[in-house]
Amino acid sequence: MNSSEWQKSSFSEASSNCVEVRAREGLVELRESDDAHVIVCTTSLKFAMFLQGAKAGEFDHLTTNP
Repeated sequence: MNSSEWQKSSFSEASSNCVEVRAREGLVELRESDDAHVIVCTTSLKFAMFLQGAKAGEFDHLTTNP
């Protein structure tokens, strides 16, 4: 990813309440679309490892109500 434009998941559809991501100055930045002034920065490698865990379902318990 080599874009300074914010990108959101296609699963977010038309929702404005989503997490957005972009690559900027060698880092990956994440923000919530409804709170855009808070930006979290990480490396491409750390982001890739996070995505791998997300795809494997490691964080599924955080998306469901008990």
